[in-house]
Amino acid sequence: MKITLVKKILADGSPCKKCGDVLEKLESSGQMQYIDEIVVADEGDLNSAGMELARRYDVSRAPFFVVEEDDQEPRIYTVYFKFVKEVLDQKTSEREELKEIMNDNPDLDFL
Repeated sequence: MKITLVKKILADGSPCKKCGDVLEKLESSGQMQYIDEIVVADEGDLNSAGMELARRYDVSRAPFFVVEEDDQEPRIYTVYFKFVKEVLDQKTSEREELKEIMNDNPDLDFL
């Protein structure tokens, strides 16, 4: 299995806040050891490797994970906690997952 993390650099050159948060979680939890490659999606360079991956997999948010396994289509994860749960097979709380989903989708609302 190969896991690629795609993080974003904003057009003004500043780092993506959420990308930094996810990197911090990966490092503090010891999960960084499972990441094989980190690729940058540079908004100032539409031909950067990360921007090309975003186009290829039709992803519009960062960070995201590309999980490649032999003879299978790559799986794309845009939610950190879902990635941790499904790929790294580690426990996450439903509350953390829902919080991340709500933060990423402000147009959603609870019924």
